[in-house]
Amino acid sequence: MINEEPIHTGDTAKIKEVFASIQGEGPYLGAKQLFIRFCDCNLRCHYCDTDFSGDSEEYTPDELFNVIKQFDLNTIYSVSLTGGEPLLSVDFLENFLPLLKEHNQKIYLETNATLPNELKRIINLVDVIAADIKLESATGMINSFDAHDKFFEVCKGHECFAKIVFDDNITDEEIEKCIEIAKKYQILLILQPKMSEDAMSITSVFAVTVLDKFLKKYSKVRLIPQVHKFLSVR
Repeated sequence: MINEEPIHTGDTAKIKEVFASIQGEGPYLGAKQLFIRFCDCNLRCHYCDTDFSGDSEEYTPDELFNVIKQFDLNTIYSVSLTGGEPLLSVDFLENFLPLLKEHNQKIYLETNATLPNELKRIINLVDVIAADIKLESATGMINSFDAHDKFFEVCKGHECFAKIVFDDNITDEEIEKCIEIAKKYQILLILQPKMSEDAMSITSVFAVTVLDKFLKKYSKVRLIPQVHKFLSVR
């Protein structure tokens, strides 16, 4: 469901972890990224694989940038803001992202696409927006298409694609709604089968059947599982 998680105000952000790894989802599959995992989320998706129960740390923008400088940034394609939901810390991002841009770092924002007003404040500092379209059948949330529509309106003119996590409960009505919003904003759709540990929770035959349902009405669609789980990397 969509929760009323407060937007964090102030000069610090709660960070779960910072690590370098391989992007395992979407069109930037295989790119080496530096991941900054923000804590907290305004959604509670059934399939979420992020554990927030362990240690985390509060950082100022300068403190977090000092952590990032310990990595070999020459090997990093982009810095991925992930979570949780990074846009809950938009006050922090307004001060932190310019530090990255001053050092020519590309910014890759992973978001659940439900906070359009927060995106407006930092969109000109972001290079790629990796947004989710949440399906009620897979997440257990209420219908979120209205929130996504407002979000993608803000994304116009910027590089953006949408990831759709699905399982064998996906409905034809959900497929139609996804195609409708994709056509409206001409965004690439990434179909991502829900995982069960390190394997897809659905058969390959079913996954391709869903892909074909999309492709019959919209051409900018790809089927890409979470490859980092096959590689046993974060």
